[in-house]
Amino acid sequence: MQKHKIIITQFDPKYAEQTVQMWRASKEKAIGQKEIHSFENHVNFLNHLLTKHFQIDLALMDHKVVGMIAYNHTEISQLYIHNDYQGIGLGETLLDRAKRNSNGRLTLYTFEVNKMAQRFYEKHGFKIIGKGHENEENLADILYEWKST
Repeated sequence: MQKHKIIITQFDPKYAEQTVQMWRASKEKAIGQKEIHSFENHVNFLNHLLTKHFQIDLALMDHKVVGMIAYNHTEISQLYIHNDYQGIGLGETLLDRAKRNSNGRLTLYTFEVNKMAQRFYEKHGFKIIGKGHENEENLADILYEWKST
């Protein structure tokens, strides 16, 4: 599939800037709008807020961040794959880690405009359980749930 080995590892702050660059580019492509927070605020959010409530795993290839997931036992907060590495199984690999570490049920939100994410989550067993739009981007959201069988 790829020439280089993918390494899945726990987040290390030394990868914070790379992670945020990848995250912002992936999100912008997915929803068609620029990130509203400054790069510095985004790095601070990753290093100090997200890490308090979520396990963060990175997918690395040759020491380059090509994917990230932030999750806990009940929820996936973030899942982003580098734009150049989508469609090769990284998202599924990261998602499977969250499923294995869950309590048997996971929820997540994705933007209604992000059709690719909807197809991905539905292909991996997530079902729509709600809709809303309470987010900083002021975009309609879809609430998904996965339950182990």
